[in-house]
Amino acid sequence: MRPWLYGLSCLAAAALWSPASSHAQTAEAPPEEVDVALVLAVDVSYSMDLDELALQRNGYIEAFRSRELHDAIGKGALGKIAVTYVEWAGGNFQFVVRPWKVIDGPGAAIAFAEELGEAPTRRGRRTSISGAIDLGVQLLEQAHVTAMRRVIDISGDGANNDGRPVTAARDEAGAKGIAINGLPVMLKQAGYFDIDNLDAYYSDCVITGIGAFVVPIREKNQFVEATKTKLLREIAEAPADATIHKAQANAASCLAGERQWRDRMGN
Repeated sequence: MRPWLYGLSCLAAAALWSPASSHAQTAEAPPEEVDVALVLAVDVSYSMDLDELALQRNGYIEAFRSRELHDAIGKGALGKIAVTYVEWAGGNFQFVVRPWKVIDGPGAAIAFAEELGEAPTRRGRRTSISGAIDLGVQLLEQAHVTAMRRVIDISGDGANNDGRPVTAARDEAGAKGIAINGLPVMLKQAGYFDIDNLDAYYSDCVITGIGAFVVPIREKNQFVEATKTKLLREIAEAPADATIHKAQANAASCLAGERQWRDRMGN
């Protein structure tokens, strides 16, 4: 073989075998195992004023900075969780503020809190809890982790009034073994598009799963403590005698938000 032809063949062989091509042929790394995969789905509809939005975000920031949360994560069977933070309003208004992050110690938890503190907050019209649940299910199914438990955490100040019925989304999530907990924000009296007893609505129509629960916020100074309490319960193992929570109210009451929206719009 001529020297120049031999050189070209060597270059071709080198191009076919390279670290990049070798890496591409390597199987994807296996999913990381975590104690719980947690979707934090936060309402940013216009019914939440700017002060409430800031308090809501700060509740999560301070919770992830707290030593109690760091200790709770460390006491898990694996000592780590996966978390993502999303904001939502109407059915077509959803943003992933912080993609999936594995938190395996205080440093990672504090870094997550700092990222939340730096991210802008968006606002949108209408309230689609069903859309937030559907997004949460999608994110959990796409997460590259293997979780002992999967949880969607819904916080908001109103009933579902956009998208499909909230009970349909809730039941589909529950059938996949996903728990849903609620953090209803009840700082104002029921108004133009709000309903009375939002905590009861969340209990009857939103939450599901083993040990599912609702932690209402009725005063501004409760945001940090309520958010931390909720996260600690979600990270901890559910008690052995926990029951499965499903809707107790009839279908009409779980459509209260949609009915109220139609009445206000004159439809």
